[in-house]
Amino acid sequence: MGENRSDFSKGSISKNILSLALPMTAAQLVNVLYSVVDRIYLGRLPGSSHLALTGLGVTIPIVSIIMGFANLCGTGGGPIFSICRGQGDREEAEGVMGNSFSLLLILGAICTAFFLIFKRPILYLFGASDATFPYADDYMTIYLMGTLFVMISLGMNPFVNAQGFGSVGMMTVVLGAAVNIVLDPIFIFLLDMGVKGAALATVISQGISAAWVLKFLTGRRALLTLKLGCLPLQARRVKRIVALGLSGFFMNMTNSLVQIVCNATLQSYGGDLYVGVMTIINSLREVFFMPVHGLSNGSQPVMGFNYGAGLYSRVRKSIRFSCGLTVAYAAAFWAAAMVLPELMIRVFNSEPEVIAAGVPALRVYFALFIPMSLQSAGQSVFVALGRSKQAVFFYLLRKAIINAPLTVILPIWMGTMGVFYAEAASQLVGGLACFATMYFTLYRPLGRLKDGEKLPRHL
Repeated sequence: MGENRSDFSKGSISKNILSLALPMTAAQLVNVLYSVVDRIYLGRLPGSSHLALTGLGVTIPIVSIIMGFANLCGTGGGPIFSICRGQGDREEAEGVMGNSFSLLLILGAICTAFFLIFKRPILYLFGASDATFPYADDYMTIYLMGTLFVMISLGMNPFVNAQGFGSVGMMTVVLGAAVNIVLDPIFIFLLDMGVKGAALATVISQGISAAWVLKFLTGRRALLTLKLGCLPLQARRVKRIVALGLSGFFMNMTNSLVQIVCNATLQSYGGDLYVGVMTIINSLREVFFMPVHGLSNGSQPVMGFNYGAGLYSRVRKSIRFSCGLTVAYAAAFWAAAMVLPELMIRVFNSEPEVIAAGVPALRVYFALFIPMSLQSAGQSVFVALGRSKQAVFFYLLRKAIINAPLTVILPIWMGTMGVFYAEAASQLVGGLACFATMYFTLYRPLGRLKDGEKLPRHL
């Protein structure tokens, strides 16, 4: 019975995708609350809300880098795991999962040590000022103690979802986030711990999430389990995991790079106020882009399984359904961002100067949100079908090649608003380029193949 529920070669494509995408979307939305709830509470600290929020904002690139290493293993191993299952190779699938877990432990330990040692210069490089550094330092010191927790929960959850247990994957983060939401006001306000309390609540929450996912993957319900014999690293498997995982890794790395450049540029042209505005906008982006990620991630196991089974017509149906739903959602959020920008900003901070600076910045930043969703749709197809080179290239194109240079160049003539126009330009060019390439190099060629036919070498 458990095997049938995760046989994505049968039943409705839309039902298969939504059965994973809906709980995964809910899970990712809740996961974002780890950091967003912290920012909402800290934005209301009496007397220091502006500085506390800005201080937390300069830690975002470090959090993104840590998540990048988790994605290196999770988004690298997960699709390969799905393809192996579609091919009926259970032994290799379990080997990929075991090697991914070992990589998570190794990379998590390295990240923790590195950022603890070089924390001070890194935070100043990422946009901290003398006024905001104490807040950033307090938060980051405690947060880094939970690095292994977030690596395990984020990096191993794809192996739960790939087996068809979307609701279990959802609970991985829902449990932790629920604890985080409860502990935040207790630690921050009742115990008067401020920023330190927010970090401690997050670490405890991440520990609960990690324990949940490990309990499932080593228990009886899992179709394929995490075994000690699969933990020793094999060069062949590690190479495949890393090659495909570079897409998710570079997504976080380039996000981190652009955030660093944005914070430094905004600090130079607009000071702490605009770094705080960018923190709010990034928080909104994280929340409202999560359904796009959830839909993309929910479609990947379905695409990968059917691709491995040679059912190309079902792969194309999966692409059509996920892309159409992604664009429809992005259009709805775009409309809300254009009409209700002030209301969105007030969720985090209601200071008049923050509202005045934030409303025009938010409108520009999200002006081309729909084309950006096309990149996520196209990217998910590349990852699901094991096209690591294309996946990596388009992450780098939008963020590192287009966004980062424009973030430095445009403010020379446009001031602080140039930073936000740079994001909009990268969304348009990067999104259209990625989606068009996916359509002409994968979607259309797959339409010329019959189900079960041997793939040509270029596919």
